[in-house]
Amino acid sequence: MQRKILSDLIEWKNSRNRMPLLLNGARQVGKTYILDEFGRENYENVVHINFENNNLVSNYINEDITPKRIIEYIETTEKQQIKPEKTLLFFDEIQANERALTSLKYFCENAPEYHIVAAGSLLGVAVNREKYSFPVGKVNELTLYPLDFEEFLWALDRKKLAEKIREHFETNREFPLHSLALEYYRKYLVIGGMPAVVKNYVETESFLQTNTYQADIYNEYIADMAKYSKPATSVKIRACYNSIPAQLAKENHKFQYKMVQKGGTATIFGESIEWLNFAGIVLKCQKITHGEIPIAVYSYFPDFKLYMADVGMFTLKSQIPASMLLSENNEANTFLGAFVENYVAQAFAANKKSLFYWRNDNSGEVDFVLQEDINVIPVEVKRGTNTRSRSLIMFMRQYRCPYAIRISQKNFGFENDIKSVPLYAVFCI
Repeated sequence: MQRKILSDLIEWKNSRNRMPLLLNGARQVGKTYILDEFGRENYENVVHINFENNNLVSNYINEDITPKRIIEYIETTEKQQIKPEKTLLFFDEIQANERALTSLKYFCENAPEYHIVAAGSLLGVAVNREKYSFPVGKVNELTLYPLDFEEFLWALDRKKLAEKIREHFETNREFPLHSLALEYYRKYLVIGGMPAVVKNYVETESFLQTNTYQADIYNEYIADMAKYSKPATSVKIRACYNSIPAQLAKENHKFQYKMVQKGGTATIFGESIEWLNFAGIVLKCQKITHGEIPIAVYSYFPDFKLYMADVGMFTLKSQIPASMLLSENNEANTFLGAFVENYVAQAFAANKKSLFYWRNDNSGEVDFVLQEDINVIPVEVKRGTNTRSRSLIMFMRQYRCPYAIRISQKNFGFENDIKSVPLYAVFCI
């Protein structure tokens, strides 16, 4: 599958200031696949060390993290030469070996000629445990997310459709293939962007096994919660994760601890929320109190929304029938608004946009707020074609925004300083 992050990896390879690279991301988003593919296409050879099953190398690094000796030992055990600039050395599941993570600092300082990449599904969780020493300032970092809708279209051999969507996003002209694009968008809500699930759909053109593949991924998440946290904490983590559909079903989508457990508080569940966030399987959208630059400084930390990092996993956990998501006549179902918000949050995260929403004391709320250079851009999300929104207008006037974005099932357009973006074109923002 073609992934956008390949261009970032090539840029890293060619950078004069290149340091060892850490690729973050949730389990099953395709980190191992994309790094192996990148290595095969851009290097003479790839030496892939998985620290969860390569005990020889893992044990050696526990004793010695001198770059030259590590290279010599790996060459001997793997029977491959590791050439500076020519070989990609890939440390996989690096969270399983603390010393391997620390060694990246010394490769940066003493052996920068070697091209080293590292990945780990629970890396964010691991480096926040007390015993890990993160090589601050000695690594480059990238994050891989599930396939966004554009990558989904590429996988379905609809690259030309994606190109045309981008063209109309730039011009604001109505898109003649609007209904077709919406049809693919609805399929994406069911399938999501996890590579194994998308691959199965591409091969079968059937939704019958979608839930099975998604359930397998969910079970891996649950196993990780037990493996990488204390037993009492893992129960809380699972409860927080499973509560997300109910949290988003409320009129006010703010995360409420009492919905996880009666009497729940931040003291009880705050650590669990951070675990999910560091693991990359949720997206945290922070409330802001003012729509001024820089918006991050106006974060109100007690209030936030939680979305699942993949809308397909949200489909699985909500247990909504696929037929409801695929139907054109579904505007009456208010819960679908949660799906649309989750989808947009996922698209923004994949486009490296920080997630914020705004809410005032008078119940006015804007779903997302973006910062573009010196401008603040409010974004309203609608599940259907009814696009009336007093909060959006209020925000624009109060903070003198140059324009706003309204995401809905309506076609492209620009009127009254509001840019209309169809749901299938969010990847363009």
